[in-house]
Amino acid sequence: MTFFNVFSKSEPTKEKRRPKIIIDYREKNSLVASELIYLNLEIEFRELKVADYLVNNIAIERKTVSDFISSMISGRLKRQMEELHQYENKFLIIEGIDEQEIYSDDKEGINANAIRGFLLSIVLKHKIPIIFSKNYEDTAKFIDVLARKKERESSLNVAKKSLNKKERLQFILEGFPGIGPKTAKKLLSEFKTLKNIINAPIEELQKIIGKKADIFRLSEENY
Repeated sequence: MTFFNVFSKSEPTKEKRRPKIIIDYREKNSLVASELIYLNLEIEFRELKVADYLVNNIAIERKTVSDFISSMISGRLKRQMEELHQYENKFLIIEGIDEQEIYSDDKEGINANAIRGFLLSIVLKHKIPIIFSKNYEDTAKFIDVLARKKERESSLNVAKKSLNKKERLQFILEGFPGIGPKTAKKLLSEFKTLKNIINAPIEELQKIIGKKADIFRLSEENY
């Protein structure tokens, strides 16, 4: 005959802790976030100065194919890659390669080899790995696998990169349609200031940048 000892203390069953993902609040409308919840991951939305996701102190910048192209053209992606270096471990994930062609020559007027060259620059110059995912579900599965590895505390002590005066001027110039880093540097080398560039005679601009000079046909009053 067995007796049940009512005074014995039984060990409570420990609930397995769910891995936690920190997500930038601007990703709230992304289907990736809802898929992570479906995969039984704990998520927390915060304002992240750098990256879109933090997983075990690994920074992830997520781009859909169309966002990758537009960010590449605007120069924003280059800045984001530089900022990612504040994390020891980081990577770029380009999402939707099953849904949208990334190398189409007519995509935003960008040659396919220019896109390939930029991808190589990210890997070789910035030393940032690139992962291509099929869709939002595939992206979430990559994050899920990463999150279930040994968890480390995520650092939020990062900030947007501070630009010096010359870099700020170049960044502004690269915002003009058709003006890339090389053209911006040529203009700054010749004219020194943004105001001088805008007010320069069209003939002087054409000597340096050709047909692109029409972009700067702005009046001094408008500037």
